[in-house]
Amino acid sequence: MADGGPIISLRGVTKVYGSGPTAFNALKGVDLDIGAGDFVAVMGPSGSGKSTTMNILGCLDVPSDGTFLFRGHAVEALDRDQRALLRRKYLGFVFQGFNLLSRTSALENVELPLLYRGDAKADRREAALAALDKVGLKDWWDHTPAELSGGQQQRVAIARAIVTSPDVLLADEPTGNLDSERSVEIMELLTSLNRDAGITVLMVTHEPEMAAFARTIVHFKDGLVDRIDSGHRAGAPV
Repeated sequence: MADGGPIISLRGVTKVYGSGPTAFNALKGVDLDIGAGDFVAVMGPSGSGKSTTMNILGCLDVPSDGTFLFRGHAVEALDRDQRALLRRKYLGFVFQGFNLLSRTSALENVELPLLYRGDAKADRREAALAALDKVGLKDWWDHTPAELSGGQQQRVAIARAIVTSPDVLLADEPTGNLDSERSVEIMELLTSLNRDAGITVLMVTHEPEMAAFARTIVHFKDGLVDRIDSGHRAGAPV
């Protein structure tokens, strides 16, 4: 586990889609604690509930029942605007498909969260360049996604996710579109952000080799947490 106390706690969280005889119970009472500063890999077969859980943790969806605490505050009690504020202030997102704007530079892509937040242009540029520097792409700031490799595009996406200095980084299959060498580079980058910047990392992955970079591995099965493997040293695949 990480050094800090829980930054996230789920208690009895359920998620039901639909109603009546066609209702689908995606989550059936999930209990889970995420320690501040931990690096957690979430694994499980399709339909196990891992993606639904990540959507709830990312404030993109709400539980049907149960309690979701973020730093001790009940997230399920927040309205849509308050959840959006929590996302903007405390969470960063990295996706398998990079989700970069194709006709804008790396710098402009990284600036986007700050633009939405209303930061001044000079402040946006300074913060975006610093984020690109952290991911090793400061000298590529003026390149568009088409001029970057897949690994570089994912680094830009990670820079965009950390430019707001989030407490938690949620990564959904961040190496899914990359070859083995680039995948290891991205995992080493996530490990360094977790270790050096203290960012809590939650990552969904189907790949045991990538999950092995995490300190804690949470296995989902049939809408529940099946088991938790902890005590790994982040950055040292087992």
